[in-house]
Amino acid sequence: MITKSIKNYLLAGSVCCGFATALVSCNDFLDIQPTNEIVLENFWTEKADVTSVMMSCYETLASSDALLRMSVWGELRSENIVAGSNISNSLNEILKENLLPTNEFCNWTRFYEAINRCNIVCRYAPDVQAIDPNYTEADMKANVAEAVTLRALAYFYLIRTFRDVPYVTEPSIDDTQNYIVAATPFNEVLDKLIADLESVKNDAVRRYYVEESYNAYVNSSRVTRWTIYALLADLYLWKGDWDNAIKYCDLVIDYKKQLYEEMLQREGTVNNIALIDSIPMILEMPVGSTTAGNTYNELFVDGNSFESIFELYYKTNQANGLANGYYSLDGNLLGRFAAPDELFKGIVEGEKTDGIFKPSDGRCVESVRYTGTRFAITKYTLDYISYQYQTNKMTGYNNSARVGIPTRANWIIYRLSDMLLIKAEALVERNQPGDLEMAFRLVDVVNRRANNTGSGSSRLNKSDYVDTQKAMESLVLEERHREFIFEGKRWYDLVRFARREGNNSRLSELCTRKLKEGKNVIKIKLANPDIIYFPYSKNELKVNPLLHQNPAFSNGEDNEVAR
Repeated sequence: MITKSIKNYLLAGSVCCGFATALVSCNDFLDIQPTNEIVLENFWTEKADVTSVMMSCYETLASSDALLRMSVWGELRSENIVAGSNISNSLNEILKENLLPTNEFCNWTRFYEAINRCNIVCRYAPDVQAIDPNYTEADMKANVAEAVTLRALAYFYLIRTFRDVPYVTEPSIDDTQNYIVAATPFNEVLDKLIADLESVKNDAVRRYYVEESYNAYVNSSRVTRWTIYALLADLYLWKGDWDNAIKYCDLVIDYKKQLYEEMLQREGTVNNIALIDSIPMILEMPVGSTTAGNTYNELFVDGNSFESIFELYYKTNQANGLANGYYSLDGNLLGRFAAPDELFKGIVEGEKTDGIFKPSDGRCVESVRYTGTRFAITKYTLDYISYQYQTNKMTGYNNSARVGIPTRANWIIYRLSDMLLIKAEALVERNQPGDLEMAFRLVDVVNRRANNTGSGSSRLNKSDYVDTQKAMESLVLEERHREFIFEGKRWYDLVRFARREGNNSRLSELCTRKLKEGKNVIKIKLANPDIIYFPYSKNELKVNPLLHQNPAFSNGEDNEVAR
């Protein structure tokens, strides 16, 4: 909610750093409070002004505040995370499902700051195009498409977290505007985001052509048409429009196939990528190598990999605030978050796991490290990993942690695996003849890569799944769990299924697996359909009389609204 309590903060902006400075320096616009038209007219005069504010939109979403919320909102309440070392009281209360409107993680300011900056670009970019001959209409439309996409991404995080949120598309630029706005229902916001993206998708850049190879990261750390397609696929999945979800997944998958063919034509052979059932995937163990870990190193260390669609960029001055301390501190010591024993039983090197991974699944050793007593989260925190595959186990584990330096691993929003598993889920829910079979093949591609079987035998028993829709639903959810663990997606996956099923039974059963005590009490709490969303911040309720508290968190002082 862009109420007056945070409006001045949005206007004032912040110091530009990180991804923004990699492309363009920030101008004075973001360091002052533009309270009248004279300031605005003096600023919005050339293409560089638009680019500067556009880059600040990326910077805001990549800030430590925003990134930490992407993980806390999308991961902490799931079965993936327990308290680690020196965890704050605010985070500990969330883990205990004692979530109150006074909790600091109910604050959504950084996301509305990003939204406001995107709204500013959408408002003023056309005016600049009209006066700067070097700023073409195509450039302007591409910038607006970028801003609309980042705005949609920010709103998507907000509605998945809070359900109904104030939806604002006009920028906050002076003190005469009224930003006391009621919350817009979840489904209405979802439809608006889809309509917005559909209206700009053809204006977005297909591919940034750059002369220096080291600048190629812009193709997955700036919005392209494929970013929009990926986000649309996800939005349509939440809407329950299976055909459109499948359509947009196919557009991205086909593009990756095209890129792979271009690589083959250009280089002749590609050792680190191969087709698995016609899908080009980065190999855990490159052709000719006896060492695995390549997938992790390319996705989470080098970043902006072949499989990447969109990720937040941290390779310059700005550090990944989540990986710096919340995940593993050095690959062995616990961060503020830890992984629960229940998911990784028996993973002490070379032993059989009784958790969610098969003993041959590389994602297991790439995601956690046993410290002797606990499981530290290593995804995003290691700058190198290697191991060898043997029959039903991995050996020779070696890693290099980012010790004593800021962690600058990019944070991945969408990659090729997302498209495969979104499509698989949509196929299962559509359930037309042949859909379950196709869904299994897509899940199997992701699973084979992780288990290093490639075009060989599957680790999944097909007959266990393809006969029933329910079995395939569970398989897709399980594979998403394995593939995206600690990537800020698990709680949202469980919320999506709960919305679809009309109850929280699956969510409650899975999320309480990690609990050592008080499991039945938490199950009773989680049975409330409203409680799967966060409460509005008490501060927001004070300044906005049109905002009504989530009934699950109302103490009788706040007005309630029926949903």
